[in-house]
Amino acid sequence: MRKEITVEDFYAFRVGPMWSHFIRDNFSFWMICLYLFFEYFRPQAIYPAIDVLPWAQTFVILAFVGAFFDRSARWVSSPVNKWMVFFAIIIYLSSLFAYFPAVSREHYIDFYSWFVIYFLIVAIVNTRKRLYIFLMVFLFCSAKIAIGTSLSWASRGFSFTDWGLMGPRGYFQNSGELAILMLTLFPLAFYLFVELRKKGIRWWEKLLLLAFCAAPILTILGASSRGAQLALIGTLALMFRKQIFRVKPLIGVAALVVVGFFLLPEEQKQRFATVGEDRTSQQRLLYLENGWEMMKEYPVLGVGFFNFPDYYSMHYPEDIITVNERAELSHNIFIQVGTDAGFVGLAIFILLIISGLRVAFRPGKDEQRDEVFAGIGRGLGFGIVGFTIAGQFVTVAYYPFLWIGLALIVSLSNACRVKEPARARMPAATRMAATS
Repeated sequence: MRKEITVEDFYAFRVGPMWSHFIRDNFSFWMICLYLFFEYFRPQAIYPAIDVLPWAQTFVILAFVGAFFDRSARWVSSPVNKWMVFFAIIIYLSSLFAYFPAVSREHYIDFYSWFVIYFLIVAIVNTRKRLYIFLMVFLFCSAKIAIGTSLSWASRGFSFTDWGLMGPRGYFQNSGELAILMLTLFPLAFYLFVELRKKGIRWWEKLLLLAFCAAPILTILGASSRGAQLALIGTLALMFRKQIFRVKPLIGVAALVVVGFFLLPEEQKQRFATVGEDRTSQQRLLYLENGWEMMKEYPVLGVGFFNFPDYYSMHYPEDIITVNERAELSHNIFIQVGTDAGFVGLAIFILLIISGLRVAFRPGKDEQRDEVFAGIGRGLGFGIVGFTIAGQFVTVAYYPFLWIGLALIVSLSNACRVKEPARARMPAATRMAATS
């Protein structure tokens, strides 16, 4: 009689058991994993010959269809779901009453695609085994980008460039967005390393997890994004806040800071020294100031979904000091959402983040998180923290970072409510007697 595979058989990177479980799983799970692979790994950008279909959207549609035939796919109860629905309603209303309704209609997909993807992930990725496999897709795809970009920075002698580092075409191509992806990868890889090494994983698995921790930090340093670098410092401070007076963690953090300081190019240090004086900083401060005025003028639903650039260009032309003489997005997620959907939408957005963090860091009474899944929760939670800090300097409210992160957190909470077989199995006769 074949031994049933448990999630512990997957630790850390045991491809055989994971593949054996994956190929026997449901079509909907295959499709949602393929969606994540094409969204993050971006093979269509690496091999242009296969870039003949909107692959990510295609797999989302197939996952949606497959979910109807997946008996395990179901609605999941979570406070995050409630705020997601409320936020979707507010975005619809703000688009309906927007200053430029046509602009809002052009950008519907920028949020509602994440609304669909979020609920698909939450409904389909609903067991510990599914979640672990799905996380491995996320981990390896993100780490592939991290290792590639950090090696690229090393190959040019850790030197400074205006464009920083570039990821694959798509959401992570721009240096600032690439750095935020690294902020979500680092804490997850770190807590996986901390917890999985206690499980007796192989030496090369430990080395690989350490590489997955180091590469994103190098990419953040090389990306020339001041916001992401500040977010990294803030995230590290929160992650190690309880260990800061212990010798080993203190030495580790101090060593990381020293290495980071010496690797950081002199030009990037000068950029920090001129914060508030350079034209980029001044323009972003004007966006913040005038964005706040927009929110006060339209407090309920804002000026309209994605209406900020057009409204700003029309009403604040004297406060555009960039060379293209046209307003960009606000470079702040709270101003972005506040001008998109008013104080009502901003309040719901903040509650989304807070409720997601509560689920990540505080397991419910009906959950059974072991050390590994508790560590995964912390890693996902600090990924949201890093996104939120970095989001004060870039316009990424409708990028995958938050929505995929929230979906993984809710999937984790749901999966840990389901009692799965422990590694120590009862004899078959005993199991039959217990279930008869």
